[in-house]
Amino acid sequence: DANMEKVEMRVEANISISTDPNKLGTKVEIKNLNSFKVVEKAVAHELERMEMLHEAGREDEIVQETRGWDDEKASTFSQRAKEDAHDYRYFPDPDIPKLYLHEIFDLEDLKNGLPELPWEKRERYHQSFGIKNDDQVEILIKEKELADYFEETVSDMDKKGIQLAANYITSDIVSLTSEEGSNFPSVDNFSKLIIMIAEGNLSSRGAKDILSIIVKEDNDPEIIAKEKGLLQQNDEGALKETIQKVINDNPSVVEEYKGGKESVLQFFVGQGMKETKGSANPQVLGKIAKELLN
Repeated sequence: DANMEKVEMRVEANISISTDPNKLGTKVEIKNLNSFKVVEKAVAHELERMEMLHEAGREDEIVQETRGWDDEKASTFSQRAKEDAHDYRYFPDPDIPKLYLHEIFDLEDLKNGLPELPWEKRERYHQSFGIKNDDQVEILIKEKELADYFEETVSDMDKKGIQLAANYITSDIVSLTSEEGSNFPSVDNFSKLIIMIAEGNLSSRGAKDILSIIVKEDNDPEIIAKEKGLLQQNDEGALKETIQKVINDNPSVVEEYKGGKESVLQFFVGQGMKETKGSANPQVLGKIAKELLN
């Protein structure tokens, strides 16, 4: 894009070689290298130059200096020599006194007063909350607001509820609240939604539909589910009649199942969902179908 700012890189490579594994050689700094390819060429050339001087017994000619890179000649060249670190004229600032922090503060007290650090929170989310997905943990701990929201939501939940909350927060909530006019639903309403999912009263599709509503208007998810007909039927007595009707209407499929083709169990679940206009809990339908067919 012609309107984008031009971005340039600058790399400074420090290079030395030594025949003694316990002693570093004299360091040379190559400055202002502006691409990875140039860095590769300059370092390779400088290493070759140093090795040749060593092999010729002229290693004393390697001095601490700043060198540049000549792309046309494909070689480094000396820019200016550096003596040792003291060449930079380091000295204490006379206007700034030394600070002995251990005399001013109780360092142990400061340490104990630190908030929970990211690696501590990461470990707690894995161990205490049982979240195994590293990506989910990183999303949750990246922002304090999100971590606090998650922890408040799951404060009284079991492992299943905790994992469901983590799933919906790190995917749906994060995505939906990035849209204009959307906010985190109240903890009470979001917690109620997670419990409804955990107890099988909502399908994942129904849960997503309700979430897309409560991030815009923070209302009771149970009321929304009833108004929009999203509650799943879990009444085994009523669903048993539905599945029995499907079985009675499809004797050939029943024979296939009894002949060992267990995959057709999904046929009965699908027909049960059709009979109930999608309001039945498919897990409950599957359980009942298996019981009636065996």
